[in-house]
Amino acid sequence: MRREGGEHTLQATALVHEAYLRLVDQRHVDWKNRSHFFAIAAQAMRRVLVDHARGRLAEKRGGAMEKVTLSDAVVGSHDDDAIDVLALHDALERLAALDPHQARVVELRYFGGMNIEETADALDISPATVKREWAVARAWLKRELSES
Repeated sequence: MRREGGEHTLQATALVHEAYLRLVDQRHVDWKNRSHFFAIAAQAMRRVLVDHARGRLAEKRGGAMEKVTLSDAVVGSHDDDAIDVLALHDALERLAALDPHQARVVELRYFGGMNIEETADALDISPATVKREWAVARAWLKRELSES
């Protein structure tokens, strides 16, 4: 949430509570380990943020988009360009169609706040593979988001 713009109306506590409610309703999940839980939690938080942004757009009939600032860790740039949650979501959906592994790495790193090692553990791949996937995904996202 520290990367959210000042006009964001969803508080960090509300985000965590909403994600928790979505996770609690999953009755038939076999949590493998802590990393697995955080991977699913990252996915839930992404969905909460996207749903919130869509709801605000619907309420305002096309009003201002919710802005999210992608840190250097995500897009690899040094400017403070803000993008909206829906643009990020749409870009991740397009990336998932091309390479699901890269999209999952971005989701875990950005929405889950995981580092390289935690991401590798959650996906059961090597840290070197995560670094490679991360680098390619960052470049792809930077290009996609700058075009939109």
